[in-house]
Amino acid sequence: MALEKISIEKAKELASKAGVKPGKVKGTEILRFAKAASENIELITWEEFQKILEKNKLAIYASGSWMKVMRQK
Repeated sequence: MALEKISIEKAKELASKAGVKPGKVKGTEILRFAKAASENIELITWEEFQKILEKNKLAIYASGSWMKVMRQK
């Protein structure tokens, strides 16, 4: 299955089903999906996640229930 660009709404739906939340690597704007905060991952709001996506010209791509943040194609 190929990666397909998805909306933030679709990402929220997939994240909820997978039990993951929006996050970023602490001290950076590197976005991740995570089950919980950790030593390296800080959980953030969906609003902050979306602002970072837009600021850095990033998008969310999915294949099935798997999601990845990448530069917009």
